[in-house]
Amino acid sequence: MVTPNGTNGQKDNLWRKPSYQAYQILHLAFTVAPLVAGLDKFFNFLTQWTQYLSAPFDVFGNPSITMMVVGVTEIVVGIGVWFKPKVFSYIVALWLLAIIINLLLLRSFYDVALRDLGLMLGALALARLSTKYDRV
Repeated sequence: MVTPNGTNGQKDNLWRKPSYQAYQILHLAFTVAPLVAGLDKFFNFLTQWTQYLSAPFDVFGNPSITMMVVGVTEIVVGIGVWFKPKVFSYIVALWLLAIIINLLLLRSFYDVALRDLGLMLGALALARLSTKYDRV
């Protein structure tokens, strides 16, 4: 419905809903975070990523190569969340679960594993909110 001043009244009202605001925040966060983390797998500005890799998850036998493949995957997933959050939010949640398992296998970085559990729950919240707000 177009209002007399030429704006879309439904869209304007949508932005006032806390659930829609939460969706937008999570949508942006789960697009940007995987992109930044994925790109950093090639540069190691944020951290030395190989320290977080357990032996069972080093599928290429070379931690640097494995982390670069992880980086490409995270970049693809971040782009996927932007375009298809209903699907890719679940992929992010599964990815974070794999990261948690990997960290638990290291028997260290429990604080990071706990943080990633919170992120995983956020990704699941985005998936649920996407059923209502994706492409509104």
